[in-house]
Amino acid sequence: MIYLQLFLSFFQVGLFSFGGGYAAVPLIQNQIVETHHWLELSQFADLVTIAEMTPGPIAINSATFVGQQVAGLPGAILCTLGCILPSFILVLMLSCLYMKYRSMKAMQGILAGLRPAIVAMIAGAGMSILLLALFQGALSHIRLGNFRVVECMLFLVSLFLLRRYRISPIAVIFGSGIVGTLIYTLLPV
Repeated sequence: MIYLQLFLSFFQVGLFSFGGGYAAVPLIQNQIVETHHWLELSQFADLVTIAEMTPGPIAINSATFVGQQVAGLPGAILCTLGCILPSFILVLMLSCLYMKYRSMKAMQGILAGLRPAIVAMIAGAGMSILLLALFQGALSHIRLGNFRVVECMLFLVSLFLLRRYRISPIAVIFGSGIVGTLIYTLLPV
């Protein structure tokens, strides 16, 4: 039964996550944290971090990780298949339709209308991850006393390095991990 639940949960994620991996993050959170309670919110934050750092799309990495955590290797395979199968089917069907109707104004209007919604989903996912990183506990219980100064400083320095000096995001990720590890290992924070 758990295998079917895992497959269907990530099939839904794959089916409704228009806009790529970051648009899938709130859907994944809903399925694994809020609906099925397979992971805690703090574990979900770790999942997003690991899925971002590993090669490949974040949604597929997340599906594989959750499947492995919940049901071992068969769960990882089923979650991954559930996540990619809707995209495979939709892209196959849409490519046929697009080739046939690509010059129609209605098609251009549909694509133009989807763009703002996708940007909003990505921004929402980014804000959720940022708030989760800067405050301890659930997002619904944000308090000033739970503010994480070290994480805020790492975020601001990383953002500055990325925007001002155009440093590689990979270098910033590894650098932040090293600095964070040193700070939490050496200082009683």
